[in-house]
Amino acid sequence: MTTPITTYIEACRYLDDLQMHKIKLGLEAMRSTLAALGSPEEKCPAVHVAGTNGKGSVCSMLRSIMSGAGYKTGLYTSPHLSSVRERFRIDDQFISEADFTRLMENIRQSLGGHSITYFECTTVLAFLWFAEKGCDLVILETGLGGRLDATNVIIPLLSIITTISLDHEQFLGASVEEVAFEKAGIVKPHIPVISGVEDPQAWQVISRTCSERQAALNQKNKDFLLDREPGGPWVWKSTDAQVRLNLMDLDQPNHWQVDNICCAVAAAVQLRSSGFTVGAATIDNALARSTWPGRMELVETPLRFLLDGAHNQAGVDCLLKSLKRYRYDRLYVVWASMADKSYETMLNDVARVADMLLLTRPESERAAHPQDLYDQLQDLEGKEVRLCVTVDNALKMVQEQATVNDLVVVAGSLYLIGEFRKLLVGEVVG
Repeated sequence: MTTPITTYIEACRYLDDLQMHKIKLGLEAMRSTLAALGSPEEKCPAVHVAGTNGKGSVCSMLRSIMSGAGYKTGLYTSPHLSSVRERFRIDDQFISEADFTRLMENIRQSLGGHSITYFECTTVLAFLWFAEKGCDLVILETGLGGRLDATNVIIPLLSIITTISLDHEQFLGASVEEVAFEKAGIVKPHIPVISGVEDPQAWQVISRTCSERQAALNQKNKDFLLDREPGGPWVWKSTDAQVRLNLMDLDQPNHWQVDNICCAVAAAVQLRSSGFTVGAATIDNALARSTWPGRMELVETPLRFLLDGAHNQAGVDCLLKSLKRYRYDRLYVVWASMADKSYETMLNDVARVADMLLLTRPESERAAHPQDLYDQLQDLEGKEVRLCVTVDNALKMVQEQATVNDLVVVAGSLYLIGEFRKLLVGEVVG
């Protein structure tokens, strides 16, 4: 685009046109683009978060905590569910259409006809907005991996690595050790690291990297933990007994929520050493208010929908374990996958527990066709399976079939979650 961007629609069109530049790992374009714009990332005190699963939830919880403590806190996450503005947030406010448009035009001018990728562009815009608004703290979620991710141009106050398992193998490697190497790329010399990594092989990579870079490593269940005392509240504590926080009842969270909460609280406690004042009551209240749309989100309309962006094996395993918390007569599963994902095992795992499986396809060129998903199913005897051409068809079929005593799980792709949730309850961004 060579003409100035003057409207929000034009800004979105300009950004969408960058989709032709597919995933590109590397930092050269980011560094040169940011330098041309005055290096706004240098004005953003940051927490940098990587991980296969849980990183978005940890980012959201930590944002809620730090905002609750009175700090102007920026949050940059990806992907979005239905509006690109979801990626950019300061405290409880998403970026306005006017700011998004103005900053996109600044980026367009600075590029001078050169191109960057979609994610590079949104990351640059995030830094510009956070710096302009004078954020006290910025929380950045990596997009893919860590070492060569566009967000990895900062020297943060703190790095967090939530979990590590196989995902995006074509970019990050076919082994857990290779994935861990990429995630560990966010570790900076002498910058402390919070880790929720449990896989022994991945942990070895993280531990070795921290040692080589002299970055203090704080490991979940070794240096800090979250547990429930018999008949009492949940308690977060450091194993050196220097910090102990009694938290609220957390509504009997599942295993993964416990892990995410544990790491988010550890980060808030660690930030005290950087001059942030965060009390136990603030953490308690913030966790009670924190939400993360599309991730283990229960929506009652009055039908019960459990929306979860589980799209890899670890995520699906957690989702299936979490179903034990719910009572229902029949379980409906609405499922979609991206064609470039290894989805056969995940799909069959959810098919085994479903009373009715609805296979559909969101509006994405990457999405697998319902018939292709069906062809991967095994042991279909006695199973009800429906092929739905569109997400809207799947929602209507569920609404016709299910009752208030049933549970409808929607999973397999964040593209599916975004489209389904918008039809069900509207946009995340008002």
